[in-house]
Amino acid sequence: MGRALGLVAAAAAVLAALLLSPFVLEDISGSKGVDWNRLSQVGAAYGFTSAIVSALALAGVAASLVVQNRQARAEQVQGIRSYYLELVRLELDDMALYQPVWGATDIADPHDRKRHVYADLMMNYAWMGFEIGTIREPLLRDMLAGMFSGEAGRHYWSRAQISWTASSSGSRIGRRFLAIVDEEHARAVAAGPPSRRPSRLVHLTCPSPEQRPHGGRQSAP
Repeated sequence: MGRALGLVAAAAAVLAALLLSPFVLEDISGSKGVDWNRLSQVGAAYGFTSAIVSALALAGVAASLVVQNRQARAEQVQGIRSYYLELVRLELDDMALYQPVWGATDIADPHDRKRHVYADLMMNYAWMGFEIGTIREPLLRDMLAGMFSGEAGRHYWSRAQISWTASSSGSRIGRRFLAIVDEEHARAVAAGPPSRRPSRLVHLTCPSPEQRPHGGRQSAP
């Protein structure tokens, strides 16, 4: 936004200089009674340049409005995601109390329910990082390979895939994210049965995004 405002200010300054230049030149030369007809002819030479500068100024204003709109949108999305995380924390604190709000589930074991919600959080984290560019595709694939090597990760995606497709397929980056997840899930399934050992998923809560970012988003368990 600062860059856009700087372009607007620079364009305005150049335009002002072009408009005032005849009067400045008259004052410097000390001449009076200038032939304004001739001066208007000279001023016409500035017309093309002035039009370009005006167009640049308008483009700068438009760019600043676009940036402001994107910032407002990002703030709205961040607010919704923060609210969502608070809801998930409540659910994890007391699954028996809050989980039925989501409706009936085929996950009978309480620990499996918590693993599903945790995997959902990690997938949401992966989605947010991929969306804003802090998690690149190779790192996303590495995270998903570890997640889908285990039974819990595969079970999660088999239950959540439809919800994810409905919520994220409306944008180009969303469709790309879903394609990567599906590819890594299919690759893991083709590689053989899931491991019952704790997968790399258990290590994903520790690193910061700058160190080793890994993922989250949600569908109802």
